[in-house]
Amino acid sequence: MASPPADDQGSPAPARRERPSRLIDVGVALLLLVADAIIVVVAALLLVAVGLGSAPSPDSPRRVHSRDTPVLAWLAIWGVPVVAAVGAFVHARLRMPVTAVVQGLFTLVCGLLAVAWTRMLLS
Repeated sequence: MASPPADDQGSPAPARRERPSRLIDVGVALLLLVADAIIVVVAALLLVAVGLGSAPSPDSPRRVHSRDTPVLAWLAIWGVPVVAAVGAFVHARLRMPVTAVVQGLFTLVCGLLAVAWTRMLLS
């Protein structure tokens, strides 16, 4: 039996992470899918409610009001897609492909909702 090269004898072999079972991957993906669906539905309902609440009525004269949006609102609007993207990356690194795909799609939907919120707040 041949001995390993001299430069590898002193260092321990790198531990290779094992991939979680497919059942765990699908279970986590389903849990995240339900949570993501709830988040998307709530965000869409809030978008409609805030949009309708801020729309001027056709009978009233146009009133001037401040459209300053707090920084915290912008952090919430754009923070959710960033956190979703980090989650997709982490699940991909954990070698959970089904969960990574679910989180990637959630990131895409959150990005679209963030653009819609931004357009509504800036209009």
